Order: sequence, then C-alpha cells, then structure tokens
Amino acid sequence: MDKIINYKSGLLHYQIIGDGFPVIFIHGFAEDGSIWENQVNDLSKRFKLILVDLPGSGRSSFNLLVITIDDHADCIHFILEEERIGSSIIVGHSMGGYIALAFAEKYPEKLKAFGLFHSTAYPDSEEKKTARNKAIEFIQRNGSGEFLEQSIPNLFGARFKEQNEEIVIELIERYNNFNPDSLVSYYRAMMKRPDRTNVLKNAKQPVLFIIGENDNAVPLEHSLQQCHLPDLCYIHILENTAHMGMYEDRTRSNIILNEFLTQAK
Repeated sequence: MDKIINYKSGLLHYQIIGDGFPVIFIHGFAEDGSIWENQVNDLSKRFKLILVDLPGSGRSSFNLLVITIDDHADCIHFILEEERIGSSIIVGHSMGGYIALAFAEKYPEKLKAFGLFHSTAYPDSEEKKTARNKAIEFIQRNGSGEFLEQSIPNLFGARFKEQNEEIVIELIERYNNFNPDSLVSYYRAMMKRPDRTNVLKNAKQPVLFIIGENDNAVPLEHSLQQCHLPDLCYIHILENTAHMGMYEDRTRSNIILNEFLTQAK
C-alpha cells in the first residue's frame, strides 16, 4: 500500500507491506525506501513493513521545515501517529541509523527495539566534516548525478562490484535525478548531529548492530567500540561486506533481521 500524507507543508510518502508487528525501515543518504527491496519478500510474511521516503527522497518532497536529524525523527513519529501505531521496531541504514538513535532518544516509549545497519552513534569527526563539505561543494558545482556516479560504487566492496556491476549501475541510474538540495541538507544535518553514545548506554530496548567487515563509511573498529554499550545487544559482522549489506550479503542480512525482529517484537 502506497501512502502520501501532508507533513509540515510538504508531501510524505511511505509504503506499508505485509501484516504483523510494525517495523519501520529508514534508508540512508542518497537512497529511498526502495533500498530495502531485497528484504521485503522475506520479512513481509511475518511483519508489517513501513518503508519511508524521508523528506527530499523518493516521492517525498524536499521540506525546508525538516532539516535536522531530530526533525527527521519527528517525521517518523508523525507516521506512527498517522497509522495509530503505539509501538514499533526501527531499523536504520547509515543516516537512517542516526535518525533511529534520535528517535530512541526522543520517543523511547514508542520503541520496542531498534537496529543500526552500517551506522554509528558517534558524531562526525573533523576529518569527516571536511570530507562532507568538499562533497557539498562538488554537488553544488556538478549536480547530484555526477556526484552519485562517483560515490555509490565506493559503498560496495571490490569483489561485489566486480561480480555484480549491473546492481551498482542500476542504483546509480535509480538515484541519478536526486534533488541536490536534499543531498546538501542531509550532509549538513549529519555534520551537526550530536554524539548519541549515551542513547546506547541508556537503551532499555534490544539493539541490533549489523556491521560490514570492510565498511569504510562506518569502520569496523568504531562499531566494535560502541556495540557493547547497550544492556542487551545483538552483534553481527558481515564478512567481505562494505556499507551495503542489504545487497552485498542479502541472505545473511535477512536471516539476521528476521531473527532479531522475531525475538524483539
């Protein structure tokens, strides 16, 4: 079921697929809800999946009133209110994990469990901020298409790219027309987000970590430094995987997600 609702003078799109305990999947930077396409068939048999297009992504309009990571967490809360969902599980990929952490901080009573899929509670380092600012300059100078043509392949491991070139090309083509204002807004939001390791320390819910062994965006050592912080956590390292485990190791990712969601619901 496709739904488009009004939110803060903009349009917000999400899909509801399946039936059962509600699970919200939040995509990452320069993605939309379709990034979870490999998970839908397996997980929708047992869960109600809510696949969100964040404001500025997919079929959701860019919204000047939704700027910070916390603003996006409020957007997720609005969807829960719209669907009259009292409690859910949230899984966020990369930037989506930052939003999941913000949601856990602001609305813990609405959260049964949450998962960080190639994501981190750490804030951006100065080095990371510098890289993001350079990326913003590139996007503003060259547009989103040329930027994503260069950046998307870097999210995958070398072996996967070699064996699955068509998947990488398809994702580049899928997001080729991404709104450059959205990309810039996301980058600025990520740079301004705070350290949320205390959210992990104080979490009363189970927390899932799906970690890429060869992830350059969220290094393995950073994930290992923080995955022990929650009282109850599930830690899975995907071997020979970089930042896109939902594609690079879809079978293992789906097994992990299915087990976690079943135990946590």
